[in-house]
Amino acid sequence: MLSNIGIPGIILILVAVLLIFGPSKLPDIGRAFGKGLREFKDATKDVTSDSRPEQIEQTERKDAEK
Repeated sequence: MLSNIGIPGIILILVAVLLIFGPSKLPDIGRAFGKGLREFKDATKDVTSDSRPEQIEQTERKDAEK
């Protein structure tokens, strides 16, 4: 989906955001976006690390059955 935007589309979106929010709000918006992205990344790490022991146990059971 995003591969169809291209460089001109991204520039147009950035200019529109600059006009709507103004230069004083852009750092706050970027900071909030980065914080949300970091929280999402941490949450996905927690989910994958929680499921990791289960996967190891399942693999060991399958190996034991063979």
